[in-house]
Amino acid sequence: METKLPLDENQLSKIILDAAFKVHTKTGPGLLETIYEVTLAYELRKQGLRVERQVPIPIHYDELVFDEGFRADLLVEDKVIVELKSVEKLASVHSKQVLTQLRLSNRRLGLLLNFGEVHLKHGIERVSNGAPNIAPSFGKKLFSFFASFASFA
Repeated sequence: METKLPLDENQLSKIILDAAFKVHTKTGPGLLETIYEVTLAYELRKQGLRVERQVPIPIHYDELVFDEGFRADLLVEDKVIVELKSVEKLASVHSKQVLTQLRLSNRRLGLLLNFGEVHLKHGIERVSNGAPNIAPSFGKKLFSFFASFASFA
């Protein structure tokens, strides 16, 4: 019986990107994001990877927990968050979203993939969270930020 060694984030990112290129080559740009999500998850599972779709990322504020503060499109091997887009061009808010997801979930690597690009290589951003274990305090700041807007409604 073959023993499968755990893959690190860098090894996983290579496998994820190879699968993303395969999906993009077969489907092309311009489809709904969910099509890319399902097909990429399928390709990764075919390679024996554990892939979860639409994973809730909770936000903590004091004793309150918002179970679905965010949702990661894909979580691969419980290590790499993959955020998928199908837009003309990525905006800076997209990479900030991935960084927030990484911080809240205490993960180190996220991949932002824009399948809306004609050439996928122009729609790839690698997002790294270098700060360990900052989710609870970050969640408080994030909630305070959003709460300040609620008072204007």
